Amino acid sequence: MAVNVYSTNVTTDNLSRHDMLSWVNDCLRSQFTKIEELCTGAAYCQYMDMLFPGSVPMKRVKFRTNLEHEYIQNFKILQAAFKKMAVDKIIPIDKLIKGRFQDNFEFLQWFKKFFDANYDGREYDAMLARDNLPMGMGSGACAPKGNGVSGVTAPRKMPIVAAAQRDRIKPSARTMNRARARSFKKFWKFYTQQKTVSHRPMKFRQRKRNTRLCRESANTATEEILPQINTAAAR
Repeated sequence: MAVNVYSTNVTTDNLSRHDMLSWVNDCLRSQFTKIEELCTGAAYCQYMDMLFPGSVPMKRVKFRTNLEHEYIQNFKILQAAFKKMAVDKIIPIDKLIKGRFQDNFEFLQWFKKFFDANYDGREYDAMLARDNLPMGMGSGACAPKGNGVSGVTAPRKMPIVAAAQRDRIKPSARTMNRARARSFKKFWKFYTQQKTVSHRPMKFRQRKRNTRLCRESANTATEEILPQINTAAAR
């Protein structure tokens, strides 16, 4: 049976977060970079296997996960191991799986005290025990959901269009000439329907109106032939 410990300000050693993280990585041969990454619960399951061999079904532990329901599954495995070894500690699963620093740091401090009270110094191959699966962000494992690390999606590359294909997309000279002819015909029909048509030179206001009509049609071909129309009408 396990030796129960109770974490208070008096009984807890004042270790920094870096010291605690180094202790975890040294014992478990893991690559955790933040305390928040312990929110998966996998590290604690392996610690229990180290302290009490056979207390944890290691095959069921999810060592590489970023899914909250799998965090919960790991902590339930841990809680079952606590019950099996008569550990009184109630695991605050709802708080730990959120990946907040303070909650995970406080639980790790308690577990360090629990570990020191129960470890008998036996040798333990952490990598072999978990079938050489990496653990921690430094090993390339998936980021826990609540640790503040956001996934970055690589920019999507645009397809490269060959020069020959681009040339096929461009309109041919014949097509442009046809469009220009249609524009001229359309404008000339509009122009001849005006009641104020005369053989006198066009006034400035009329030239300005014609220019505006061409631009509103959003047809560059019409703008190109506008000077020719004005010259012809002014004769």
